[in-house]
Order: sequence, then C-alpha cells, then structure tokens
Amino acid sequence: MIHPTIDTLRRLRLTGMVKALEEQQNLADRDRLSFDERLAMIVDREAVERDNAALAQRLRRARLRQAACLEDIDYRTPRGLDRSLINALASGRWLREHNNILVLGPTGTGKSFLACAFGNHAARNGFSVRYQRLSRLLDELALARIDGRAARLLAQLARIQLLIIDDWAMARLSAEQRRDLMEIIDDRHQRTSTILATQIPLERWHDAIGDPTYADAILDRLVHNAYRIELRGPSLRQRQSVQPEVEKH
Repeated sequence: MIHPTIDTLRRLRLTGMVKALEEQQNLADRDRLSFDERLAMIVDREAVERDNAALAQRLRRARLRQAACLEDIDYRTPRGLDRSLINALASGRWLREHNNILVLGPTGTGKSFLACAFGNHAARNGFSVRYQRLSRLLDELALARIDGRAARLLAQLARIQLLIIDDWAMARLSAEQRRDLMEIIDDRHQRTSTILATQIPLERWHDAIGDPTYADAILDRLVHNAYRIELRGPSLRQRQSVQPEVEKH
C-alpha cells in the first residue's frame, strides 16, 4: 500500500513527505508512534524542505558577492565596528520599518562582506534581496530602456525588500544616470530598504551625483532614515597577505 502513496506524493511534488515516509519505513520502532505523531513528523519534514528550497531560491536571486554571515564578523580586528549596533540590526526591525544602512570606510575594511552578511541574514529571515554594484545597476537599466524593458525592471527593483548597492558614488553620474537613480530610489522610499556600501565619504556624494537638485532629492530619501556604520583602519586584504610573511620570522 505504501508505494502508490509515495508515487502520489511525488506526483504532487511533496518531496519532504516522501523522504519522511520512506525514513519511517526503516524505523524499527515506528509502530510505537501514534498516527498523529507520524503524521506530524511527515508534515514537519515537508515544511522544512519547502523552507530550505525557498531560502536557496532567495539566495540565488540575491546574487551576493560574498558568502558572508553576521555570525562570522571579525570583531577582534580594530576597525570601529559597534557590536551592539550590529546585534540590534540583526533583529531585522530596520527592514520591517523600511530603513536603510550606510556602510562607509576605506578600501579593504570589509564593507562588501558586511553588506552581504546583512543580505544573507535578511534572506534567511524571509526577505527578498538583491546585490548590485551601482555602475552595473545603471548599465542594466540603460540597456532595459533601449529594449523597452525599463518599466518592468524598475517595478522589479521596487519590489525587492532589500537592495544592496555596492561601490556607491565611485564615479560622477551622467544626466541619464541621475534620472534613473532617482527613479530607483524614489520608488523604494519608505516602502523597502537599501544598503549602500562605499569608500567615498558622505560629504562627496553630492559631487558624484552631479546635480544639486537631484543630489538633495536622492540623499534625502537615503540618508535621513539610515543607520551608519563607519569602518576605519588598514586594509584587511593587505593584512592577510602580509600575515604569512610575519609568521616566517
């Protein structure tokens, strides 16, 4: 009787139930379990399988630059990290309230890692996430305008619950790029959350955007409701490359 049931579960794509049912057949003491207990185990397994599949899909769509986790953050290296702030942000309240995070600091201090760690944490908590360098994001939107896909792409970006924009304000924007960026940020304002990661100090962002009116409008929507994480110190990449040499002496 069990094989037709398993075939039906597979046809219904209830793979978690199939695995749980097959495992139960190999339990020597399965008859000691009540029907309700066995059914609960089967249903729980299906729920776990679906949750894991949904998480894997969110992480694929996120396209995070690094496989980073908040649990792996290095607090031993002095770089201005506030553990209490990181722990508070780990609660996810800033996402539910549609606030932003600015990650600032010199090259190699771990900005991208930290941004991706927040992205990973958000995905694990059920939020949709996407990582994108600013230059590539604007290039993608420019191509979409040529192909007639701009409206659809903007709608997709507006729905993403956490958009991570890396290498922010690295180059001066053109007039078209300013307009595109304004549309992206305005669509997301007070509806979703954004993380900006950059080595460019905040006071230079106006110059990078180029036009004072656009700069005021864009930054007003990003900065005023943002948590700020400012990293400092030498490059961690340089430190890692020098470390083997130090150990030889």
